Amino acid sequence: MKSTSLRVVPLVAALLLATGCSSINLSSLNPFASSGPKPAPLVDFKPTAQIVPVWEASIGKAGGYVFQPAVLGNSVIAAGRGGSVARFENGRALWRAETKADLSAGVGADDKLAVVVTADGKAIAYDAQDGSERWRSAIGAEVLAPPAVSGDVVVVRTSDHRLIALNARDGSRRWVYARSNPPLALRSYAGVVIEGAVALAGFPGGKLGVINLANGGAITELTVSAPRGATELERVADVAGTPVTTRREVCAVSYQGRAACFDASNGNALWARDFSSSVGMDRDTRFAVITDDRDAVNALDVYSGASVWKQDGLARRGVSRPLLVGDNVVVADAQGFVHVLARDTGAFSARDRADDSPIAAAPRPYGSGFVVQSQGGRITTYELR
Repeated sequence: MKSTSLRVVPLVAALLLATGCSSINLSSLNPFASSGPKPAPLVDFKPTAQIVPVWEASIGKAGGYVFQPAVLGNSVIAAGRGGSVARFENGRALWRAETKADLSAGVGADDKLAVVVTADGKAIAYDAQDGSERWRSAIGAEVLAPPAVSGDVVVVRTSDHRLIALNARDGSRRWVYARSNPPLALRSYAGVVIEGAVALAGFPGGKLGVINLANGGAITELTVSAPRGATELERVADVAGTPVTTRREVCAVSYQGRAACFDASNGNALWARDFSSSVGMDRDTRFAVITDDRDAVNALDVYSGASVWKQDGLARRGVSRPLLVGDNVVVADAQGFVHVLARDTGAFSARDRADDSPIAAAPRPYGSGFVVQSQGGRITTYELR
């Protein structure tokens, strides 16, 4: 009998509990089901910032997956479910490639390579400058998150929470990192962060792994939260989203667990707060900002973890992971809106509708603003003034 798995789908904020070969759709947890609670109405406010669309492009629908674009300078490299991959600048495609296969995750890229993963478990690498295909490599597992690409290595995270490192030159396999996981786990679209000589990734059970990039060995595991509760469902405490790193600190948040920051030099916990998020967090030199599982956006003092403000006017709207951009916090929602909050107070300061389809992927920084990719395949870049 197959192990039980818990899946969280950010697109509709639904939970699926699969037991054996059957599944139960917990539709009461889907805020956009016709019979469920309705999204909070949009709040009227006096704009205090300008959100200016710069350019738009289209890449193809996401289907049942979440596609996040990669940003390279003034360019955006994006992919769609149908197999298209393109590099855009000022709304114009510099190159476009067709994988001739369905894709299951967004683009990972650096200045040399752009990497996508097919639904049947193959990584495909393209030259980031001209779009020519460089190699294809069998992963042999479903991949939901964009690969991490840095220098001579590409790290892919599979949906069963393994990390697979490939040689960036030819796609040959370098190492595999696997760990034991609890029987219930979030279906996570979170990827891997490469920082210098290490890769960081969150795992089920509230663990944050620090992996040696050279050989795939575990350097340490940091405990963001510990599972608690009487049932396996109550004990789900997976790290949500990708970790956030600085030179001195690494921070992460878990589902039904905690938000925590650690000293990057020794792994010691600096602070921790009870929290629950399925999409993750961002931080700057002053705030750690988290979208919780009730779609409230929360700002914590980055040095102590103390609460600074909470914006709960987006309840049941399927709010994305937040992005800090200058004096602003940007989130997107499942009705295609992007919302700009004042960093210091959390008050609404600007809003625009990027598309009439949901925006499940987190906004990405782009110039002095950000870029979003909707489930309908529209890519929109914004400037904040």
